[in-house]
Amino acid sequence: MFQIDPHRRELAAEFKARPFGPHSGDLQQVLNLMRAQPLPGRYILVTLVAHRQWGLARLGPARSGRLEMVEGVRYRSPEEAEWDIFKRRWQELNGEALDME
Repeated sequence: MFQIDPHRRELAAEFKARPFGPHSGDLQQVLNLMRAQPLPGRYILVTLVAHRQWGLARLGPARSGRLEMVEGVRYRSPEEAEWDIFKRRWQELNGEALDME
């Protein structure tokens, strides 16, 4: 099974530069793994103000269950949101925080 190499920080830099692609094959493998994690607990974006503000939530254990909002997390752009979620998923899968801003 494919695993993320925590030393491949250039893939994180690539994502930060172009969160909506196009992505290299190696980065696409990382994203596929991140996005294939089990639904319960998965991070999702929630639109708070159309086209202006987004929040972060986690999916509950049931598909039709309630979302658990992550308190105090607000984004001003989709790019900012995608980068934050990428860093959170990276840490969950590697156990190491990305110290890149």
